[in-house]
Amino acid sequence: MDNHDRKARRAKVSLIAIGAVAVAALLAGGVTAIAALDGDSGTPPTAGPSAQASSAPTGGGAKEAMTPDKAKKISLVSPTGQQDGASIGFPHSVPGAISAAVYFWEEYAFLDDQQARRQLEVVTSPDATGYIDEQISEVRKLREGAGLPPSGPAPAGVTFTTSVEAVRVTSVDVPGLPLGDVVQVWMHYDRYATGPDGGADDNPLKDETDDLFLKWQDGAWKLTNEPDVVKRGSFPVAYFPESPHAWRDGWKQVKRAD
Repeated sequence: MDNHDRKARRAKVSLIAIGAVAVAALLAGGVTAIAALDGDSGTPPTAGPSAQASSAPTGGGAKEAMTPDKAKKISLVSPTGQQDGASIGFPHSVPGAISAAVYFWEEYAFLDDQQARRQLEVVTSPDATGYIDEQISEVRKLREGAGLPPSGPAPAGVTFTTSVEAVRVTSVDVPGLPLGDVVQVWMHYDRYATGPDGGADDNPLKDETDDLFLKWQDGAWKLTNEPDVVKRGSFPVAYFPESPHAWRDGWKQVKRAD
């Protein structure tokens, strides 16, 4: 979870959380490895182009440009287990890395500091010094921005659903580690709140983008914030379903069950 634009994102989520809390209170009290991405190969991720290099438009032609909306979608790999609210057991492959990131992001208790810590302790690399405390600090700031006590569960009767629509994965070449053992996964997602009555969210968090760095360690994908990893990350072009530039930069849509 990178720090860029975090204040803006926190403010937007706070608005959603505040709205959800108000409803609850009212009711209660009255690049990517393109080839590898297309299959479930056990091949580790390979390096992709930088956002700057791939964002430039290419020469036109008679053939219709490919876009994330037209391209083959990525099928997630199911986890083999669960531990303290976090899915585990993803393979050492591109689909495995993507699935580990997406499952974590969709399950993450971003408004419950105690549950978030339990999840992070399962999926965080022991080399990620201070990472868990940093993320818990963000959760507590978000809670305070939503008018909640700094520590505690999500508001009673209010649930949040995160849905990752598209991902961009690149291999991060870190000296001393095999190529493909460290990846950066960017995710484009929406987040919705549901009140105790099951009503729809009138102000969902839409079209958000965030990233995770994952390292293959001790037979599992682990989150990391190691400086030597983060400094080698890249920024994507903006994701739009019908954008040829987004597809060339490595954005792929996530396939969901019909």
